[in-house]
Amino acid sequence: MSPKRPAGPGSDPTPDFEALVAEALAEPTEGWDFSWFEGRATEQRPSWGYQRRMGERMAGASAALDIQTGGGEVLAGVPARPPLCVATEAWPPNVAKATALLHPLGTAVVAAPDEPPLPFADGAFDLVVSRHPVRPYFDEIARVLAPGGTYFAQHVGPASVFELVEYFLGPQPDDVRNGRHPDAERAEAEAAGLRIVDVTTERLRIEFHDIGAVVHFLRKVVWMVPGFTVDAYRDRLRTLHELIVAEGSFVAHSSRTLFEAAKPR
Repeated sequence: MSPKRPAGPGSDPTPDFEALVAEALAEPTEGWDFSWFEGRATEQRPSWGYQRRMGERMAGASAALDIQTGGGEVLAGVPARPPLCVATEAWPPNVAKATALLHPLGTAVVAAPDEPPLPFADGAFDLVVSRHPVRPYFDEIARVLAPGGTYFAQHVGPASVFELVEYFLGPQPDDVRNGRHPDAERAEAEAAGLRIVDVTTERLRIEFHDIGAVVHFLRKVVWMVPGFTVDAYRDRLRTLHELIVAEGSFVAHSSRTLFEAAKPR
């Protein structure tokens, strides 16, 4: 539950801005566990059920790679992993969290930068997966895939949560709004020699119900408002807090793309 001032004679029944912000600042940000947002923010889920479908592909693979695994939560949640399963992650706190979570499940975690090259031999995996990579480097994905292998991922699509981004940063240019466009990613994958199986994009409703949820989200998803700190944006945060109290929530829309491609035999 969100902290509130006690209601009573002469008291303010609205949520306390400073208390909500302090609570959000005290919450750790490593990993991709979003359970802290329960009751404070909601996000519509894509219709395709990425983790379930990823698990189906894992069950039929012999060697799989999860790129940018975060804290390993998505990979750990599938029912079974192939005999050889490896995950990469760049951010040290996430590497530690993913290692603790995935090693007991028989999955190795490799500390590796997001940028190429991947530290694996050509054709090492028949399945490469990734949920919300910062950027898919399709040349490298094609290189480490064995002939006949599959890349199966959920990407962040264009202008995702830009209602919130532009609230803090102002209107963004078209080239920024259209970044991560599925048509551009399709062309990059085909240029790397991959055959497109499926590219589907959906826009999904997000509601932030208190300012603490906004602060924690921007601390966790750091590329949304680069350099975000509460002190730098305190006035805008307080105004947004007042808007949420008045209207019940701040509404934005995420953009998600299901992306599946195969390496020809």
